[in-house]
Amino acid sequence: MAAETQQEEQVRVDDVVGQIQTKEHQLQAKMKQAETEEADIHKHFEKDVKINTGSYEGMMDTALSIRQQQQMLDERTNSWQHSAQQLDVLQRLEKTPYFARIDFQENRAKKPETIYIGLGSFTDNDDHFLVYDWRAPISSIYYDGNLGKVSYQTPDGEQQVNVDLKRQFLIEDGQIKTMFDTQETIGDQMLMEVLGEQSDTKMKSIVTTIQREQNQIIRDTKAELLFVQGAAGSGKTSAIMQRVAYLLYRYRGNLNSSQVIMFSPNQLFNDYIGNVLPELGEQNMVQLTYHQYAARRLPNMTVEDLFSQFEKTNGHQDKRLTQLKASLAFFKATQDYATHLEQADMRFRDIKLRKEVFISKEKIAQTYYQFNHNYHLGNRLTGTKEKMVRYLNRRIESETKTKWVSDFIESLDDEGMRKWYGNHPHNFENGDEEFHFLAKRVVTAAFDSVRRGIVRNRFLNIKAQYIDFLRAVPQYLDLAQFDLTVSEWQHDVDRVLADLRQKKLAMEDVTPYLYLYDLITGKHGDREIRYLFIDEIQDYTPYQLAFLKFNFPQARFTLLGDLNQAIFTQESSHRLLQELSYLFDPETTRVVQLTQSYRSTKQITDFTKAILRNGEDVQAFNRKGQLPKLIQREDPADLVAAVKTELAANTDAGLTTAIITKTLPESQALTQQLKAAGVKVTLIRSENQRLAAGTIVVPSYLAKGLEFDAIIAWQVDAANYGSDDERQLLYTIASRAMHRLTLLSSGTLSPLLADVPAALYEKG
Repeated sequence: MAAETQQEEQVRVDDVVGQIQTKEHQLQAKMKQAETEEADIHKHFEKDVKINTGSYEGMMDTALSIRQQQQMLDERTNSWQHSAQQLDVLQRLEKTPYFARIDFQENRAKKPETIYIGLGSFTDNDDHFLVYDWRAPISSIYYDGNLGKVSYQTPDGEQQVNVDLKRQFLIEDGQIKTMFDTQETIGDQMLMEVLGEQSDTKMKSIVTTIQREQNQIIRDTKAELLFVQGAAGSGKTSAIMQRVAYLLYRYRGNLNSSQVIMFSPNQLFNDYIGNVLPELGEQNMVQLTYHQYAARRLPNMTVEDLFSQFEKTNGHQDKRLTQLKASLAFFKATQDYATHLEQADMRFRDIKLRKEVFISKEKIAQTYYQFNHNYHLGNRLTGTKEKMVRYLNRRIESETKTKWVSDFIESLDDEGMRKWYGNHPHNFENGDEEFHFLAKRVVTAAFDSVRRGIVRNRFLNIKAQYIDFLRAVPQYLDLAQFDLTVSEWQHDVDRVLADLRQKKLAMEDVTPYLYLYDLITGKHGDREIRYLFIDEIQDYTPYQLAFLKFNFPQARFTLLGDLNQAIFTQESSHRLLQELSYLFDPETTRVVQLTQSYRSTKQITDFTKAILRNGEDVQAFNRKGQLPKLIQREDPADLVAAVKTELAANTDAGLTTAIITKTLPESQALTQQLKAAGVKVTLIRSENQRLAAGTIVVPSYLAKGLEFDAIIAWQVDAANYGSDDERQLLYTIASRAMHRLTLLSSGTLSPLLADVPAALYEKG
């Protein structure tokens, strides 16, 4: 591109940056003024507020005066917060004011228009847009179309324009580093520049390089279920983060970040993506793992964690049992059993007061089942609690007449009397009324544990109820369809019972346990949540998805994942799409396939794709790099030396490395060996850690969703990766690499690599 063209564009950049800086100074002055005014209000509060409590009118005047002062404080605080948010956007725009220019002409317009697109909007003093937010409707033509006629959606319907120029910029610290004119959506040159960068411990936004299919995901507002199946490195997670930012922009005023939830694979991943939305000027949504969500609801239970789940999945776990408990048939069985409980078999506990039975479980059951058939579980429970509260109140009333109560009240000194009176005015008609008031307060306090037990459903015996349900399962579904006998099933029920006695629960039992409790108590879910995102959907079971749909009935779902990367659900992951059709209306479901992989070089993508059998289609982006390397050494000590050599080569090339082992014990052992050899590494042993800079050692199940410059896969041998159901795990590990991939083995190489053509790797 001609130097004078870039010079002209730089003049505009300088002008825009200058106006941004002027606006920043104005906002900083405005914020300082708001701070000064707020301090003055606090300083003169007592003088400006007229306190008069001598009469009703005086109290009203006082309340009004305080309210006026509070409103003034709120106005200053809101002004400061609004200015701070604007300043935050401008400080980002100052370094990179925009990344694209489009010249276009609307159908009926007399002359063409030029717009520039950046991370946020910026207008001059006359309210002319110098930069358009990438989420604005007009910005869509940058992502969706080539040159020529392009249509885009606006709140008023579809609009058509003719695009004459599409220019892309890389601007750093106000200086144009590179610019391209392109006919494509996002030119390959631009992608090459961005994809060639090194990885970081934090995910970056991809606003400058959003592809057409990613833009369709980001701007979809119609689908009740948006299912994104994307190859490893296809930018699906990045696109989803931009989708959240877009929705918060599109529905500003009607949607806030607290109404959006994202379920992610582990806490490490939450930390990795934690900067994306703030970079785009938005508050982070609620982010949590499914384990956290379940564990919060079971505070007195130890819920199986990721480590135990992974070790079990890759051990001798009976997959027939887990497949049954993961199925929609088991979900339906839970519902059918719950319906049966309206007639019989509810399990209750005695409500006790100081170890003595206050309301017996037999009495509770009798009350529960005296309601007619129109009462369903939630209503039945509410009705039972109301009757128990009435019974409690009668007991309180009768207890006020007992000797211990009168003795207690007579023994109170003045301070004790004041405590029991509380804020109550001493306006009793006679002594009997005053005594009754105090007696009722004393007895109510003494019986408080009973009231709490009723209100908090402590009389429900949910552990016994869940075991009763499991024992009844053969009546509600055909075990033979899951290749199980009644004897095998009952043996597993005994295992669950043993776990519950130790206050433990395996992950496959957590969701049915919670769902049964919700059905019994008549819960209807959280209706405040409007959008729910689930990443790595291939590791969720149909039962878990049905439960989440039940729990968030007003939410639109966006599910994303790679069916080639299932670690915990392997066999069932490819049936997931079919299962979803039973949960969501196909008419309002949209499935988007992202087959282009951008993360890795062509050489790494071709190699990882060859590991798969019957995998989803994966297309490599044409970014050149080294062939993956396979290193075999007989002596494990020589393998550690090979790791040291590879790390040194990666460091010399400016690349950070993650060494991925299959299990945590392997990670721990290797970390010790490397440190003994003088290699500086950080062990990631828990999902609650943060990603550290430099070389890390991490077990495979914690690497989900992450990417690194270079990957060294440790002990890719037949012992670790010998069976076909570990193929997806090996693919997941290898596909984390952006620039370099090395696989090491001290034993027989994994048979899963036997079909990979020799031309796709080199031996070291």
